[in-house]
Amino acid sequence: MTGTFGGALEARKIPAGDGYLSAEVEAEIEKDGNVLVIKRIHATYTLKVAPEQRETAERVHGFHAQFCPVARSLEGSIDISTELRMVDLD
Repeated sequence: MTGTFGGALEARKIPAGDGYLSAEVEAEIEKDGNVLVIKRIHATYTLKVAPEQRETAERVHGFHAQFCPVARSLEGSIDISTELRMVDLD
């Protein structure tokens, strides 16, 4: 998902490589019978971005998952959520 988000940002001239975009991902696992099953995944993106690009980054964050092969493949099986934290470029 991070790759899809980063690619969509780059397509809009918002840098995502070289440390501009990072992600911290957490998964919640539950036992289903004797099997451990991933039930939820939450990704927190941190993006270093120019103030004038914040609105575009928020818009891209709002739709990127629907174009992500991983998110689309897991849809209905695993609850996926994301949040975007932005840090102003100095």
